[in-house]
Amino acid sequence: MTYRLGQMSESRLQHVDLGVVMCVRRAIEITLQDFGVYEGLRDLARQKKLFEAGASRTLNSYHLPDRFGLSHAVALVPYIDGRLQWQDVPCLRVAQAMHQAATELDVELTWGAAWDRPLRALDRQNLAREVDAYAQRWHKQRGPRPLNFEGVWGPLIDRPHFQGVREQAALAA
Repeated sequence: MTYRLGQMSESRLQHVDLGVVMCVRRAIEITLQDFGVYEGLRDLARQKKLFEAGASRTLNSYHLPDRFGLSHAVALVPYIDGRLQWQDVPCLRVAQAMHQAATELDVELTWGAAWDRPLRALDRQNLAREVDAYAQRWHKQRGPRPLNFEGVWGPLIDRPHFQGVREQAALAA
């Protein structure tokens, strides 16, 4: 089945870096899982709320506008029976399509479920294993949880998140 982006998704791609947009548009053509663009550009007030809620771990998000007013990130959420769904398997299918799109278009992306490696360097057929491997690397790098630690301990696994490279946009200008 061939999917397409709806008007809402297209509107959310406004003010997003062209390389990221091209990957999203290619991914919807080849995906096995329908998805929508949940978010592209976001303002600092929203980012602060997400940070305070623990949904983000930075105030320097790639969703925030760069000096040209462009976002370099999108959140792509699967649709199942017309409803947004955040479950692992459908998100992995979207990631596989984004991996293929980034490879075909030679666009450097990072996926929010394996932050420390470029998306194209991951094994597209085993993305669930790549998520687990990222979590293991994260824990190995940071060591055991501190005894007096209160709060979230572990890597942020954000399967709907894809981001480009901000420096590429600055160099192109």
